[in-house]
Amino acid sequence: MIKCQAQPTRLFISVVSCLVYASNSMAAELTVQQLPSPLSWLGEGPVWDTATQSLYYVDITGAAILRYDYAENRTYSATIDGISPISPIILVQGKPGQYVLGTGNKLVLVSWDGRSEKATFEKTVGDLGDSEKHVRFNDGKVDPQGRLYVGTMRLESLGDIFEQKEGKFYRFDGKVGGKFYEQKRDVSISNGLTWDEVTGKFYYIDSGARDIKEFDVLENGDLTNETVLYDLKVDGKNPDFVADGMTSDADGKLYVATWGGFKLLKINPKTKKVEQEIAIPAKQVTSAAFGGPKLDELFVTTAHTNNQEPPAGALFKVSGLGAKGKEMYKMVLSE
Repeated sequence: MIKCQAQPTRLFISVVSCLVYASNSMAAELTVQQLPSPLSWLGEGPVWDTATQSLYYVDITGAAILRYDYAENRTYSATIDGISPISPIILVQGKPGQYVLGTGNKLVLVSWDGRSEKATFEKTVGDLGDSEKHVRFNDGKVDPQGRLYVGTMRLESLGDIFEQKEGKFYRFDGKVGGKFYEQKRDVSISNGLTWDEVTGKFYYIDSGARDIKEFDVLENGDLTNETVLYDLKVDGKNPDFVADGMTSDADGKLYVATWGGFKLLKINPKTKKVEQEIAIPAKQVTSAAFGGPKLDELFVTTAHTNNQEPPAGALFKVSGLGAKGKEMYKMVLSE
């Protein structure tokens, strides 16, 4: 891995970006490394599995599930016959080798050994029904109690996804054939989500809204007291990117991927300020998740839509952030 010094700006290189940032007058070396992986059309939904020391993610339009093996430094990919598109991928508690996937307006359970080129459909877990056939699931994650939260967006084939608000955001009850509890409607593109276990706050991104929202969480998991934590607009004008996926570190700082922005934004929810911009050598930065043996490396997914040149669509690893993530939770799924 090459190490160098540069200002935090857009860097167009194929393998490694090396940046040095200054924070609080203390210099910290930061490296961005391209990992060996297929170039995803629309990479998304990274989730770190401590048990296997692997990062799972999806290629939504490529209809693939992927696993980056940390020890092997290798990425495995699989498709499932009849399942397309795919997003998100959710780890299931007590069921290694089984995963809940979003596909269209359904949630399905699949089995995969993590190496084969094919995974196997097991059963449908949840179905939004005929009234929601015009939407597809997009991003989703599991909270500290093992509850799945997942949102939708209108199908890309139906027109401009930013010029509508037909998506919704749900809490799923965790039972096969179970119920979806609507948390928010009039959503353009349901995207990044994360929790702060210390404050009890929940953070959420609707990409079309150009902001990051904050909620309180009731005991039953329902969301309340919606407020805008951070507005991406400057002087009322939209930036040249939108917020996409999101994660948080052990200190509660948010890491927001920017679709069209070549970067991640590190936001402090207490000050409501951007503390750091992390340059990524791909225009469509889609999401991020902490992982690695010490949970101190940030894995970043990207897309290569519109025939963008490599390394667009690659999986990246950011080291030297001086931050540590949290173990990601697995879904509690019952029959």
